[in-house]
Amino acid sequence: MSLWNPYASLTSGQRRKLGVAAILIVLAIWSTLSGFGLVGPVKLPTPWAVVQAMGYLAWNGETSLLLTATLWSTGRVVAAGILVVLVGVPVGILMGAAPKINAFLSPLIDPFRSAPIVALLPILVMWLGIGETMKIAFLFIGAVVYLIPMVRDAVQAVPQSYWISARDLGATHWEGITKAIVPMAMPRIADAIIVGISMMWTYITVAEYVNAREGLGQLIQNARRFSAMDQVFAGIIVIIALALVTYQLMLRLKKKLYPWETSL
Repeated sequence: MSLWNPYASLTSGQRRKLGVAAILIVLAIWSTLSGFGLVGPVKLPTPWAVVQAMGYLAWNGETSLLLTATLWSTGRVVAAGILVVLVGVPVGILMGAAPKINAFLSPLIDPFRSAPIVALLPILVMWLGIGETMKIAFLFIGAVVYLIPMVRDAVQAVPQSYWISARDLGATHWEGITKAIVPMAMPRIADAIIVGISMMWTYITVAEYVNAREGLGQLIQNARRFSAMDQVFAGIIVIIALALVTYQLMLRLKKKLYPWETSL
């Protein structure tokens, strides 16, 4: 099989072996740099030190700091994710289906995809305080500004022939949207939802930076204050793992809902 062939398919075994090989290479480089002292432990702890820190955080004799932090962070992502889907998908469909609505809302939404969402944190603190509402609102904004344009683009990417066929069969304009265009766009809308939900894991540490009593971001911040870089790395690895698990679960759900699209 040629290396440079974007249409070549790999077996699940091949993908798994290549993925494991990449992880092992990274671990080997990491172990070499930290284990031989090429990079100091203050900047780069050894992998085994991170494993020990993760074990301590998972159970320190009385409570599991890691489990508590994970549950809090996951709860915030789930709450914000529900809001993102309930708001982002309908708004994106309306923008994709109605050019006038799209022209009206695009100047308000599109610029935020390139804007630093983190800069909104002080404003949200002033408006909403430092409680859970602010954290969920921050996660919501960080994801919805990406989800809405992607849903809109998914609707607009459906070939016009589906709209014409529905109209020829006697469908109204609204029926043409809801029964022809939106069903064909749903696989790409599902992709947009996956990206939007995954995006929130990249913002969770920022959302929990302000007055978070519990959470992975708060755990990382506390460890950083005490220069416990092994715990910082442990928290980061857990966030990456949670993001990966979330992505894989949503991807499997998409494959079950739209097997005809994922099998193409």
